[in-house]
Amino acid sequence: PFLQLYTSGTTGMPKGVVLSHANGTSMRPILQENNVYWYCAEPGSSLILAMPYGHIAGVGSACGAMLSGQELIIHAEFDPALAISDIRDHQVEWIFLVPAAIRILLSHPDAEGADFSSIKGLTYGASPIPLDLLKEGVERLKCEFAQLYGMTETYGTVSTLPPDDHRPGREKVMRSAGKALPGNEIRILDENLEPLPPGQIGEVAIKGPTVMLGYWNRPEETAKTLIGDGWLRTGDAGILDEEGYLYIQDRIKDMIISGGENIYPAEVESALFGHEDVADVAVIGVPDEKWGEAVKAVVVAKPGTSPDPDAIIAHARERIAGFKCPKTVDFVEALPRNPSGKILRRELRAPHWKGRERGVN
Repeated sequence: PFLQLYTSGTTGMPKGVVLSHANGTSMRPILQENNVYWYCAEPGSSLILAMPYGHIAGVGSACGAMLSGQELIIHAEFDPALAISDIRDHQVEWIFLVPAAIRILLSHPDAEGADFSSIKGLTYGASPIPLDLLKEGVERLKCEFAQLYGMTETYGTVSTLPPDDHRPGREKVMRSAGKALPGNEIRILDENLEPLPPGQIGEVAIKGPTVMLGYWNRPEETAKTLIGDGWLRTGDAGILDEEGYLYIQDRIKDMIISGGENIYPAEVESALFGHEDVADVAVIGVPDEKWGEAVKAVVVAKPGTSPDPDAIIAHARERIAGFKCPKTVDFVEALPRNPSGKILRRELRAPHWKGRERGVN
């Protein structure tokens, strides 16, 4: 073993992920051969990294930067004012941000008129990104964007959406997590762990040289996750299209079932994020006597605004199917997130399910 990191614990207790030396080094020569330059930057370039170092994005990016001979500018936590000043003072060329940090950066007063011209590329990942936010980032920062999809159990990235897929006219694939990196395979599995054809939703499974050895002292969890012939179950619901693009719907455990219909919070959040008064949003399922669960939006309003809940719901109805739209809207000062920027939905759900035996109805 080379490294043991712990999962973020967004859907349960964190698990120790045991990673090998081969997990950490096998992909770099493959990516260099295939000119995945946004993942293997040139020696001497500079990178701002503002990710927790107990997270694979922090450790993996730091190790990758050192292997590439990059200058690494480490921020203990994301501070938009510090990021903007360091980009200017150090002529930073590369930056990795989670979607929540991109939103905070673009909304910071110092971003207006800031000089971002030194930035060659921004890589992002760790949680879903609303399309409106992604398009705003591409337009305002005027650099190459690339998405990285992966997890602790795969030593980080297994698929990528390259810069060319962030160009005008590529809005459809901008909603995706890209295609499998060279050396990796992706399948979508049904409830019986059988492969599904393109266009069908199921659980994302991954096979490749970076798949973990297993969970530390958790043989039962390891057996559930590593299912034979090198395949790893991710716990993510997704779709593969005919071209091999992967569309992540959400964590399977976060899925809302309302009246027998499956609703994925990330899709609803993306629809709501485009509302002019919405700064941040999370979607959860709450108990409903008629439908089992009902969709609730938890919204952070932009400063100086007082959004009308009905207008927010109407905004969603123009963009997604009616049964997916929120029935109610709550307003909060801030959303609970873990250090890697993922929404802690269980904290938002807990008050609504208190006293019930199950977290779904």
